Amino acid sequence: MPKEYPRKLRLNVQLQRELTALIREELTDPRVAGVTVTTVDVAPDMRQAGVTVSLLGSDEQLKQAVKGLNHAAGKLRHELGERLRLRYVPQLHFSADVALREGDRIAQIIRKAVAEDQLHPAQDHESPEGKV
Repeated sequence: MPKEYPRKLRLNVQLQRELTALIREELTDPRVAGVTVTTVDVAPDMRQAGVTVSLLGSDEQLKQAVKGLNHAAGKLRHELGERLRLRYVPQLHFSADVALREGDRIAQIIRKAVAEDQLHPAQDHESPEGKV
């Protein structure tokens, strides 16, 4: 596993904070309304950054939000350059965070299984007395 450097970690946090504010304040595209920046991962050379986002809504809405954010990546990068003191502002690549959705789906399956188990009385699977 590659070593994480403190500067990279600080930059990840700072980019996440700034991107959240920029998306909320600067972008007027209705597709990106309500988007949450979940993680930012800057490449070791600080030239590229992978940004994962989530959205409360359908999978199609999330897909459209990611498409809108990738379309606005140049504007966001320019705004980051004005707000941050960096030699190179990383290129932004947005993707959907499916981990939260997958976790919700698994939790729903577990809740459904537990509810079904509670509806059915416990059955004794032992053989009747005297019969072996």
